[in-house]
Formats: sequence, structure tokens, C-alpha cells
Amino acid sequence: MNLLVKKARKHDKAAFQQLMQQEGSSMYKIARAILKNDEDVADAMQETALTCWEKIHTLKKDKYFKTWMVRILINNCNAICRQRTRTVSGETIPEASFQETGYASVEWTDFLNGLEEKYRVVIILYYVEGFKTREIADILQLNENTVRGRLATARCKLETQYRDQHRQATTKDHSVTIQAER
Repeated sequence: MNLLVKKARKHDKAAFQQLMQQEGSSMYKIARAILKNDEDVADAMQETALTCWEKIHTLKKDKYFKTWMVRILINNCNAICRQRTRTVSGETIPEASFQETGYASVEWTDFLNGLEEKYRVVIILYYVEGFKTREIADILQLNENTVRGRLATARCKLETQYRDQHRQATTKDHSVTIQAER
């Protein structure tokens, strides 16, 4: 990847396109966690690619390209969220249904969607994208301890969701068994 970044910094379009293709799946997952709308996700990804191309000369170290790009992506997602709230002014926007084959299952997506955005983003950056807490802190411009706290809180919330869902499924199966015996 560092070679592609070096080439892209010299305005090699093919190298930059290859970089964006390599990072496309990551960008989609992160943007989707924030925006929950495919049209907005596409806009954020496109704006991020354009900004990265125009400002790649500002990248300090090649090895931090992904961190730098994710920060730009999150800023673009946040701008779209702000714009959406100004445009909508009190109306509720129905969420489109979503299934992404990159996650282990639809259940995982449901669990993630049950988290607040600040927890969902940290979980995706840590577990799906493999960033370290220090890198996530840099990307989100947070204290590293805040990132660790959000990870811990998110884990607890996911555990609670899982236990509640498992308890409901067990109760449902038990009631079906009792009704079948009658």
C-alpha cells in the first residue's frame, strides 16, 4: 500500500484509483455505520475520494494514509448528517433496509444498529477495520481513554442486547413447547 500512496502523491491516477478500490469496503462500512442510508454513504465516499485526491500532498506519512482517509470520511459523514438535520427540520426519515454480506450475519448488523452512533463507529473501527485504540483516538479526535471507555460500554450494550434476544427466543421456544403439549 505504501508504494501506491507514494505514486498517488505524485498524482498517479491509476495508483490512486487502486488505493480507493482497496479501501472501498472499509469506507462503506464506516460510512454506513454513521449514515445508515446508501445514497448518503455514496455521497460521503465520493466526496472523500475527491478530497483525498486534492489534498494528498498534505499527508505527512504514507503509512498513515488509511487513518487520514478515515478521518476525512468521518468528517464528510458528519457534514451530511448536519446538512440532513437542517434540510429535514423535524421530519423523520425512514431508514432503508440493509444487508451487507461483509458482516458475519444480519444479526450482527441488527446488534450494531441498536447502538448509538458514537459506540457503533468505535466498534467498527476496532473490530471490523482493525484499528488500535490509539489510532481510533486520532481518527475521531478523542482521548484514547474515551475510546477505550466507549469500547467497554459498547461491549456491555451488545452483551445486554444479545442476552435479551436470547432470553426472548428461549421464552418463545418454551411457550411453543407448552402449547404443543396441550
